[in-house]
Amino acid sequence: MIRKAVIEDAKDLVPLMGDLGYPTSGKQMKERMKRILEKDDFQTFVWEGDGRLNGMIGMCYSEAYHTDESHVRIIAFVVEKSKHGNGIGRGLMEKAEQWAEERGAKTIMLNSGNREERQDTHDIYRHFGFEGKATGFYKSL
Repeated sequence: MIRKAVIEDAKDLVPLMGDLGYPTSGKQMKERMKRILEKDDFQTFVWEGDGRLNGMIGMCYSEAYHTDESHVRIIAFVVEKSKHGNGIGRGLMEKAEQWAEERGAKTIMLNSGNREERQDTHDIYRHFGFEGKATGFYKSL
């Protein structure tokens, strides 16, 4: 079942963040979710099955300076490793695309690391219709 995330999901998002490669504590996740859930331009959907969260997708809507077309950026997208291949990722991505279209976005985008272990994930993104078009640059402040 896909539904909007609620603050009570924070503790169940912790292992999913670990699967994504970003270990976090329950306290940290709860604080992040508090900030995210109060923002209208952010949305988080979770897949709940077997009495727990099996996947999540979190995104934000944004206007652009370089075009008249708005976009949605997927910030976090993960499916529990033991549930890969069961359609959870596709279901979450379709829900994200629906949310983007409802907001009037013309593009949906995401970043993914260039590490070797991410290549299978990149193949999945291509299967979903994404194209690798950019290189991301980051600077810590």
